[in-house]
Amino acid sequence: MHFENRKSKYFFMSKQKTLKNEFTISGKGLHTGVSTTLVAKPAPDDHGIVFCRVDLEDKPLIPALAEYVSSTARGTVLKNGDAVINTVEHLLSALYAAGIDNCLVEVNSPEVPILDGSAKYFVKKITEAQIIEQENEKNYFTITEKMVFQSEDKRSSITLLPDTEFSVQALIGYDSPVLNNQYAELDSMSDYAEQIAPCRTFVFVRELEPLLKANLIKGGDLENAIVINDSKISQTEMQRLADLLQQPCPTENEIGYLNTDLLFDNEPARHKLLDLIGDFALIGRPLKGRIIAKHPGHKVNTAFALQLRREIKKRDVFVPAVNLNAPPVMDINRIKQLLPHRYPFLLVDKVMEIGENYIVAIKNVTYNEMHFIGHFPDEPVMPGVLQVEAMAQAIGLFVLNQMENPSEYSTYFMKIDNVKFRQKVVPGDIMIMRVGLLTPIKRGIAMVKGYVFVNGNIATEAEMMAQIVKNK
Repeated sequence: MHFENRKSKYFFMSKQKTLKNEFTISGKGLHTGVSTTLVAKPAPDDHGIVFCRVDLEDKPLIPALAEYVSSTARGTVLKNGDAVINTVEHLLSALYAAGIDNCLVEVNSPEVPILDGSAKYFVKKITEAQIIEQENEKNYFTITEKMVFQSEDKRSSITLLPDTEFSVQALIGYDSPVLNNQYAELDSMSDYAEQIAPCRTFVFVRELEPLLKANLIKGGDLENAIVINDSKISQTEMQRLADLLQQPCPTENEIGYLNTDLLFDNEPARHKLLDLIGDFALIGRPLKGRIIAKHPGHKVNTAFALQLRREIKKRDVFVPAVNLNAPPVMDINRIKQLLPHRYPFLLVDKVMEIGENYIVAIKNVTYNEMHFIGHFPDEPVMPGVLQVEAMAQAIGLFVLNQMENPSEYSTYFMKIDNVKFRQKVVPGDIMIMRVGLLTPIKRGIAMVKGYVFVNGNIATEAEMMAQIVKNK
């Protein structure tokens, strides 16, 4: 995949929204064929859209975020641990179009109901349940510069352009005499319910048998998809396919749309636009910008959504506002009381801030440090492993500062994950470290995320697991 730049900002405008009342909807899954009851419930501020598999032990949660996408074979599939939820795109599209930021979606099977293959009934249920504003403001992802994403084969591409509101265009094309090139656009979400939501998914007759062999469309029928026949086949072959699907055989097998008339001349393109909105909901934030999609599909849609998630995470990390002239919360003498480290391995000079679940510490990098003798003589660079060690010492200070007898305890690494070195740290730099707990400390185990900032930029980041142990 190819990803082009990249500057975006966030603005806080208008309030977050959730459902006023819960709603229930039932039906079968398109791919699993399993009957499902779905209950969409109001959720608190900053909750996001989260699925809950109430049929499984412990009722596992699956956030509707791009990093949880596990498959895009004829639908978007989310997975968290062993818990899976299939075909989420139509519901997510309807929730996104309604401006709903927070919702708990309980399902008692591994798939969202397909219904008629559109988002129409989800929109109807959302309207009946009503929508309410919440206390916190929406956190928009606003596009300020052109962003381009392409599939590896260059056939599909998605372009984001600056715009004051959300809008989307979609161009699709197939090597088919029935469905060749089509175009659809949505300039305002106020038109979604009538112009986009009723548009149904579609499938070519020639795809049916391969999809069945791939263990898909077990719940497919003539009521939940537009079926397109783009090549002349015999009645015998049509009957064979109907028997495979356990569906009535169409009496006419002419080239064209077998089971229904189109609601719009470009209904397939409009449905692809519907899917695109649902997949882009996986960025977890409302978007201000214009989407131009050429040959969109779940794979390219969700891959781009994942790239946007990474961009969001990167830009969500702000350099701590540290006044280097202010008195420290901990000076070097207090640090020496808490940590057993000494020269040349004491890598925190002072602590500037301690919050409920985080610490901000300073390391001044000087050429006099021993590691610069060999790392490297002609290009001194602070070793990355020592930057990670410095962050670990900072979280050690955070923990030990809370102990009644800190000298009786030590902290040890158990695991280091997702380490990224984004820029060099060299003599003369001031490392501002912010290290915070990802989860509350349990049984002496601390899960933390740390950042090193230099000159206003992230230099290093890492996730760490540490254990607090009482000394023998």
